[in-house]
Amino acid sequence: MGVTTQQITDALARIALPSGGDLVSRDMIRAITISEGTVQFVIEAPDAGEAARMEPIRQAAEAAIKALDGVRDVRVALTAHGPAPQKAPPPDLKIGRHPTPQGGPTKPAGVQRILAIGSGKGGVGKSTVSSNLAVALARQGRRVGLLDADIYGPSQPRMMGVNKRPASPDGKTIIPLQAHGVTLMSIGFMMEEGKAIVWRGPMLMGALQQMLGQVQWGELDVLLVDLPPGTGDVQLTLCQKSELTGAIVVSTPQDVALIDARKAIDMFATLNTPVLGLIENMSMFVCPDCGSEHQIFGQGGVAAEADRMGVPLLGALPIDLETRLAGDGGTPVAAGEGVMADAFAQIAQGLIKGGMA
Repeated sequence: MGVTTQQITDALARIALPSGGDLVSRDMIRAITISEGTVQFVIEAPDAGEAARMEPIRQAAEAAIKALDGVRDVRVALTAHGPAPQKAPPPDLKIGRHPTPQGGPTKPAGVQRILAIGSGKGGVGKSTVSSNLAVALARQGRRVGLLDADIYGPSQPRMMGVNKRPASPDGKTIIPLQAHGVTLMSIGFMMEEGKAIVWRGPMLMGALQQMLGQVQWGELDVLLVDLPPGTGDVQLTLCQKSELTGAIVVSTPQDVALIDARKAIDMFATLNTPVLGLIENMSMFVCPDCGSEHQIFGQGGVAAEADRMGVPLLGALPIDLETRLAGDGGTPVAAGEGVMADAFAQIAQGLIKGGMA
């Protein structure tokens, strides 16, 4: 069995820094990739002066990872956050530009599958499902990326517990962040918190293309794309410009939600993107005092829709206070133990067994 991202992170966390802390607690590790026994990652120092003094740390990190079972080769780059002493082009991190023309559908180098997670309307828990499913897949040993493409309402920085500006050591590529074993990129990292994004369609499409093509995703088994609700420019760009493996649609059992979910399903069909399955969120509420079940938003609507379409019902998730608290706290419930973590793990296992992740 090959080495995992978590094993690498644990090993790097044991390397102490002269100035205090370690490589992981000081958030210096970027772009971990694993490919056929070769491990690559970047150590990003706070400034060029400290980077110049960190060569022994780089060597120690390389030796620590090389000692792990399943590792054949280790490549560690040492960079600095901020301007280098020599003149260099400024990082091209302008999110929200006009789209760059491309010949046809593509996908980032090293990414095996791209799964879009969509919904017909907002408020059905699509982003919560996306973050927890990403973490659940990572805990199953998959190499997972999560792209927060909800441009107007990015929530993954809060749900995944990170909110830092990604680095660009060469001015051409963007180094994504890491959280809970997941490689992560969001428009929220590039914008001031609380600032509204007031963009027209072309700028949205340009931002999505940049986050897909300019981010150094590394070797991933699956990249999950958390789409905005509805059937707009972002969905159209993703389906037409990316080699999508397929889409997963999230809905509550409520009739109003299902009406809009059917529109999302029809959109994917129109754009020749296969719907791989449906997830019913907020399927019921289990009273913590008496244990009785209450179908607040109705019952069985998503299951019936999946049966009508001939696609799997990937899971039915109840309304759960712990899930909400975990998301607000920056540690998805799937990262821990319990009923909800098991529920997301079961959905992840189904995707893996079905060859979708």
